[in-house]
Amino acid sequence: PSSTPAMALRAQKMGCAWGRLCLVLSLLLQLPGSQAKCYFQAKAPCEYEGKQFSLGESWLSTNCLLCTCLHPIGVGCCETTQHPIDFPDWCEAHYDSQTCQISVVQKANPSLPCVKSMEHEWGSTGTPEPLS
Repeated sequence: PSSTPAMALRAQKMGCAWGRLCLVLSLLLQLPGSQAKCYFQAKAPCEYEGKQFSLGESWLSTNCLLCTCLHPIGVGCCETTQHPIDFPDWCEAHYDSQTCQISVVQKANPSLPCVKSMEHEWGSTGTPEPLS
């Protein structure tokens, strides 16, 4: 009989932990740019670069993944970069690992952003419009 309140308290704490887990997972899956890929590592330790993290705490990894501790069941990580998918063939995506940003630049001159200009008109599929 004396262990019943302790068991009830433990069950209440687990329910709270699972509720927080569901909240964290739903937030991870709703990051800006719904194309973001998320990963779950079951039984992974909540540790990064020698630092321990508690349930719900997050960290940014060196490969630009935002990871969240889901102790005791593992770690959830989502990409933080949005990958451009629709741009003209005279442009290319450049990834900056320092800022975790992707920019679209001109292939001919990567120091210039990919923008609509008189020389390069964008059509509905990213190809030049036919001249009449």
